[in-house]
Amino acid sequence: MARLSQADLVDLNHKFEQRTPQELLQWAKQTFGERVASISAMQKSGTVVCHMIKSSGAAIPTLFVDTGVMFQETLETRDRIINEYGLNVITLHPELTMEEQTEKEGILYLTSEGQEQCCHARKVEPLRKVGDQYDAFIGSLRRSDGGKRGVCPILSVDVETNTVRINPLAEFDDDHLEAYIKENDVIVNPLHSQGFTTIGCNRCTTPVLPSEPKRAGRWRHLGPWSVYCGINPTDRDPTHSPSIELPQELVDRILGRMTDYMI
Repeated sequence: MARLSQADLVDLNHKFEQRTPQELLQWAKQTFGERVASISAMQKSGTVVCHMIKSSGAAIPTLFVDTGVMFQETLETRDRIINEYGLNVITLHPELTMEEQTEKEGILYLTSEGQEQCCHARKVEPLRKVGDQYDAFIGSLRRSDGGKRGVCPILSVDVETNTVRINPLAEFDDDHLEAYIKENDVIVNPLHSQGFTTIGCNRCTTPVLPSEPKRAGRWRHLGPWSVYCGINPTDRDPTHSPSIELPQELVDRILGRMTDYMI
């Protein structure tokens, strides 16, 4: 095994700033083969990535984490993606139902500490448990979302799942995103037209006012310090340079280099 750090990806990230999302998806498939999947919460950016995967013909599966307390509209959007785009959407579930978790731990999401524990159990753990099946996950983070995501790289390493994270939409601003949706008639979660700028679990997500930040509807009851669930590594610490371990041949392929084993 070989170590791949965030610092190792600096040059490649700089190079990829000139690539289109479609080119990045093709690179992901060519580099990681059957060990790459996209992750979608069936929000607007996520369904755009689903459409791009469909259009590219890359045959990349999509992982959807059903926390057990998703909005019905989100589940229906997932089903439309399956039926209309023909994508292989794999639904993951947390170990405990919300009822079982509440009986065991209480209502976790009523405090900031409990929210972190709840999100980790219901969002991060299901993904972490399948992490050994994949070497890369394709996300849909965009810098125009602001906050910690304002500087999110196209490529990052995720220690939690020991994978490379790929964000092909990193440079898409809101106008670019909306133009793509309109031009391609992309499936959009209907909650977006009901005042939801971001969409998560039905216990902790509310619509936002036009004057509010995009993520004001997440964990509103906990105050402005709770705006991320922790499923994305750059949300946890965008300045940290963690590392993961992958086969040497794969690290060489990612970085576009060949290792000379001759003495």
